Amino acid sequence: MSENGVRLKREGHIAIVTLDRPGRRNAFNEEMWNGLEDVVLKLEENLPRAVIVTGAGDKAFCAGFDVNSDNPQVSGLISAVQNNDSRPVEIVMRRIRGIVDRLVSVPVPVIAAMNGIAYGGGAELATRCDLRIADRGIVICFSEVRLGLMTDWGGGVSLTRLVGPSVAADLILSARQVTAEEALKLGLVNRISEQGKTLEDSIALAEIIAGNGPRAVRHALKVIRKTPDLPLKDALDLETKEAANLIASGECYHGIMAFLSKEKPEFPDP
Repeated sequence: MSENGVRLKREGHIAIVTLDRPGRRNAFNEEMWNGLEDVVLKLEENLPRAVIVTGAGDKAFCAGFDVNSDNPQVSGLISAVQNNDSRPVEIVMRRIRGIVDRLVSVPVPVIAAMNGIAYGGGAELATRCDLRIADRGIVICFSEVRLGLMTDWGGGVSLTRLVGPSVAADLILSARQVTAEEALKLGLVNRISEQGKTLEDSIALAEIIAGNGPRAVRHALKVIRKTPDLPLKDALDLETKEAANLIASGECYHGIMAFLSKEKPEFPDP
């Protein structure tokens, strides 16, 4: 187990971020947020070509926010409730969401390898990633309303954009459990892995992505991420601009020459 509950491992062009508090189903306490913030800084300073986020052990991807009293963040929130003061609460929420924002804004694909249950903030974190691969036996649950809470890691917004308002309302307001099979039908996950194979399958997908032009992937990803926020014309204009900048970078030279030579392309890092 890591000292701060988050591990970073690099395998070639791929970075694997492991949420490492299996005794608490990888739920986040203050120390773990500090650990994730450090990991994000390392990713930003030395970009991989793909990032995988997964959970330690075989039980949980992430159970969200650790509401136990030994989490220092909890005592601060209790004090805020007693004083009917939302300001300390908002400070904590903005810090948490800011770290998640930075993680999912790293300009390379972020894949959630959902190896176990994803509850509350864990389900939110998964929806905020670009891609999700789920173990066949997992359960996903936006469980916050059961505790008199609501989504606050950005997951309510991202889920709504992912599956639409009606489905998002069903999942968030009922806090019902969703199997991997239903999640696939809803478009909540991209693929289902056989039990115990989620990380392996996520690495295989990441390796495919990493073998493509890194500039091409980043420019295309930028369009994919920004398109939901833009009117159609602006989205189309953005795609044209990014495609033109990509061609001008010269990366396509390596891909086209390899294609003509019937060889596998070797793309240099940007």
